[in-house]
Amino acid sequence: MSRILIIDDELSMREFLEIYFRKLGHEVRCAADGVEGVGLLDREIFDLVITDLSMPGMSGLEVLAHSQQRHPDTPVLMITAYASTQTALDAVKLGAYDYFTKPFKLDEIGLTVRKALDRRRLALENRTLKSALTDGDAFEGIIGRSGPMRSLFALIDQVAEAPSNVLIQGESGTGKELVARAIHNRSPRRDKPLLVLNCGAVPESLMESELFGHRRGAFTGADRDRMGMFKAAEGGSLFLDEIGEMPMSMQVKLLRVLQARKIKAVGDYHETEVDVRVIAATHRSLEAEVAAGRFREDLYYRLNVLRLDLPPLRERPEDIPLLVEHFIEKYAGAFGREPPVMSPAVMRALMAHTFSGNVRELENIIERAVALSDDHRIGLRALPPDLVRESPPTPPRPMSRGLLGPPTPQPASQPAPALPQPVMGLDLPMSVPEGGLDLDAALERYERHLIQRALERTGGRKKQAASLLGITFRSFRYRLDKLKIDTGRDDTLDESLL
Repeated sequence: MSRILIIDDELSMREFLEIYFRKLGHEVRCAADGVEGVGLLDREIFDLVITDLSMPGMSGLEVLAHSQQRHPDTPVLMITAYASTQTALDAVKLGAYDYFTKPFKLDEIGLTVRKALDRRRLALENRTLKSALTDGDAFEGIIGRSGPMRSLFALIDQVAEAPSNVLIQGESGTGKELVARAIHNRSPRRDKPLLVLNCGAVPESLMESELFGHRRGAFTGADRDRMGMFKAAEGGSLFLDEIGEMPMSMQVKLLRVLQARKIKAVGDYHETEVDVRVIAATHRSLEAEVAAGRFREDLYYRLNVLRLDLPPLRERPEDIPLLVEHFIEKYAGAFGREPPVMSPAVMRALMAHTFSGNVRELENIIERAVALSDDHRIGLRALPPDLVRESPPTPPRPMSRGLLGPPTPQPASQPAPALPQPVMGLDLPMSVPEGGLDLDAALERYERHLIQRALERTGGRKKQAASLLGITFRSFRYRLDKLKIDTGRDDTLDESLL
């Protein structure tokens, strides 16, 4: 079932089309003029708009322009008299899906509507498919494929569909605003505004005006009426970041809005109804703040209807390589250079780090590393000194062995490291046999083995496998071709997923 909006100043035409499309199984809303129709477009989501071209007050062309601005994927059909055919053709050039002239045949308009709805459905499906192909391990810009992140993504989808308020708790740098945007973008309010206010960044004396607006003359400097964020976000969502920083005096007023769904501007005597979903976030434990008397318990329960706890980066270390690669690509592009390859020592240092600043800290480290990288390679020198000092020592290298001679002796003061063990299944000789050997063949077997193990480790993702082996992606693809290794993945898909 599709939702159709019919806008026409002729009552008989509205009723005629409404009866016809309801019989076809569609949900129909009607408006008597362009102003009423635009109001419905601002408050509701429709799959199709049918509007008369010539109406008093606001023309069909103005309705078209408004619809394209607010809902660019919603097709608009124009109704016109024969004398206005040229104007209808101009409307098509401006983006209308099609037009039909009065009098028209029902089967013709029915076919046109069906085609328009099919086009919208395919456009939405293609967008979803494109998002799945290009995002890979990203969910609305949030990178991760670990268990905690998969659980978070599933919870976001569930929370997004509900109209209730949401509370997001997580340490600094865990991506609370990204999660808030994901909730809004996947909710029925996605076509309406999402406004953001950091409660810790607004002085207490200005916060009431910022949220609820003010009337001219309400205080010194108020030389005109001002719309607050609640009114500006009408029909959409308001993200209140760091809600734990909100002063007690404002907590009382916010509680009133959440209970009554009404606001009162500073200096006004009348309340105005608002339809806004509140998403709040904090790095603090609001339960502890309530116990300490710094946060109202009743407001906490109003906000804590649906709650998401974001995992810190140290609890999902398997996501670090994904994030590293994402940020390398991001900042290499920003700096106008080829993405550098990260040395294994750097990755070991990052995997051992605790990241008290979470993803934000990792992003800052990678931005610095890309800026300081030499010869398309990120070495330990590009990391912050404190991080290098806490990184684990590099594993000892195997004892050097010449191709034709005995092992190189080690100093007597140091225990000789163990000889390297043969790799299982490779049958690689550890010395030159009496009859000699085919060195190129032996090295090829070893190279093939390492490449296959790297691909297994990364689930077939070539860029990550190349990074594990410390070579460029171009070199890695050359070796795949040379050794005729079939990964079963298309290169274009592989690159888009990364």
